[in-house]
Amino acid sequence: MTWNWMPPSLPVVALGAYLMGSIPFGLLISRMGGAGDIRKIGSGNIGATNVLRTGRKGLAAATLLLDGLKGFLAVLLARTLCETGTMESMGLAAVMVVIGHCFPVWLGFRGGKGVATGLGVIWALCWPVGLACCLIWLAVAKFSHISSAGALAAFIAAPLLMPPLSEQPLHSPLPIATLLLTLLIVARHAGNIARLISGHESRIRIDAPPQGKMKI
Repeated sequence: MTWNWMPPSLPVVALGAYLMGSIPFGLLISRMGGAGDIRKIGSGNIGATNVLRTGRKGLAAATLLLDGLKGFLAVLLARTLCETGTMESMGLAAVMVVIGHCFPVWLGFRGGKGVATGLGVIWALCWPVGLACCLIWLAVAKFSHISSAGALAAFIAAPLLMPPLSEQPLHSPLPIATLLLTLLIVARHAGNIARLISGHESRIRIDAPPQGKMKI
């Protein structure tokens, strides 16, 4: 496997994936669902975890699904539409769609942390790695009751799992793109990591108080 650094389609792939990633589904769904502007509650994040803080589990699930789907589709379209440099196109789309989610131009480059979109990307790059990362995320989140711990564990595992499960060497596009995704998502969780170390990271607690709201 060798890199073909500049197939003609790469700039188009980069722009298209970025724009697809920059669609703020969490913000749009929350507004349409009557939950208001989620940037004004909780962490101010536009991702599914912050949507869940509204107590609207359905809206949070829809956000998670759509954020993951845009990552999956960006990579799938790059693989389908590019006749040359397919691996390079897939790797570039993988990175750019997550960058778009984290830094959307429409919201002043203040977006989410890339977890759901990143998992969608990993599924499209190599579904066994995507499945493994989802299971790691769910298992760690279940036992720790900390969503960020599950996400970080999943993405730290991803670059280790990608070469053997995708049967691609370390220097090929898919493992390198996976490593870049991990570095980006870990950087976006810098605050969470500091709170995990100090023991102050918020835990997932789904209660049923009289008001019917969810506490997280």
